[in-house]
Amino acid sequence: MIIDAHCHVWPDEIARKVLEDRPVGLDPMHDGTLEGLRRTMDGAGIDMALTLAVANVARTVWRTNEFIGKVDRTRFIPFGTVHPDLTVEENLTALRENGVVGVKLHPLFQTVDFAGPKTREILTALAENDIPVISHVGSGGDDEQNRRGAPEHLQTLIAGIPGLRFIAAHFGGYQVLDEAEKWSVGADIHLETSWPPSMGDLPRQRILSIIRRHGADRIVYGSDWPMTDPATEIAAIRELGLTAEEEQGVLGGNLARLLKIQPAVGVSR
Repeated sequence: MIIDAHCHVWPDEIARKVLEDRPVGLDPMHDGTLEGLRRTMDGAGIDMALTLAVANVARTVWRTNEFIGKVDRTRFIPFGTVHPDLTVEENLTALRENGVVGVKLHPLFQTVDFAGPKTREILTALAENDIPVISHVGSGGDDEQNRRGAPEHLQTLIAGIPGLRFIAAHFGGYQVLDEAEKWSVGADIHLETSWPPSMGDLPRQRILSIIRRHGADRIVYGSDWPMTDPATEIAAIRELGLTAEEEQGVLGGNLARLLKIQPAVGVSR
């Protein structure tokens, strides 16, 4: 089973506009719609994908979760949104009542601050309710945005939260791999492999070393669709030189275990 841990989707009527406003240097390769993702998955041999939706402001949390909660559960796993400007209970209600099973945090676009008490309060509540989290970690924005999601704050953020299932995107430090190796590698989290425009651009031996040091059983494949091509990212993982068992784990087995997905779910490959 192959599971993509990192796929952003938007309603058909706004996907084009959202992608037109993406950061310079990150040109989308696909259209950002659910049907576009399904076609991409079919072409790349991907069984399931985490569909991620982020509300930049508090007032759009409910409708964002309403959209993502309606995805086809045979192929998509809905990861929705919370926001620091809402109370913990308001955030939990917006997830629960829309059937959303996980949360995506994005310090670049939300006022989510790894060094702030509100983010830790939210994570504690998510852990208590057995809701897994994937978060952007690292750079990609201006100085303030980059500070909010800096790897150096990650271990303090997650420390002492029992049961927290936390996935740090981009090997735990997008565009700041030195910081990721210092602060994220070895932490009590899962690391995700996406690195737009392609993980294949990173030094193969360095990535292999990171995977082995962190533990290949705590690495999960993600593409960051629609900004990258998932088939290319899967090929880059297969070219790392992992053992067959490690590769199967990274491409889907580790995430299935973390999210408690039964092997029979999805298309058999």
